Amino acid sequence: MTTKIHATCDALGNPTGFHLSPGLAHDLQGADVLLEDLLDQINALLEDKAYAARARLLDRLEEHYVEAVIPPKSNQKQLWEFDQDKYRWRHLIESFFAKLKQYRGIATRYDKRACAFLGGIHWVAAVI
Repeated sequence: MTTKIHATCDALGNPTGFHLSPGLAHDLQGADVLLEDLLDQINALLEDKAYAARARLLDRLEEHYVEAVIPPKSNQKQLWEFDQDKYRWRHLIESFFAKLKQYRGIATRYDKRACAFLGGIHWVAAVI
């Protein structure tokens, strides 16, 4: 009954891509779709702890020489280092989602079809 919005932003906080997934789906499903076109264009990827999957994401980033700025989970057996100064820039995507959810139609999802909801997200992102 719910929908997750996955988004990518550039270094200035401008949205560059969107993907919708079911509310119960893991966040990595959105990352798989959004990163297909971006891996050859980016130098670093800033994500939260939900994306800390070695086999599914981190190894793939290493193959494309993309720096993964993802903190390890607290229960991780093998901890890794990450650039904490770069990780502070994650606030840009969080700020974008805060602006996006100020629009009532996006926050409450009145649209029945996913394509209409995604169109509304694109429209609001253009306004922002």
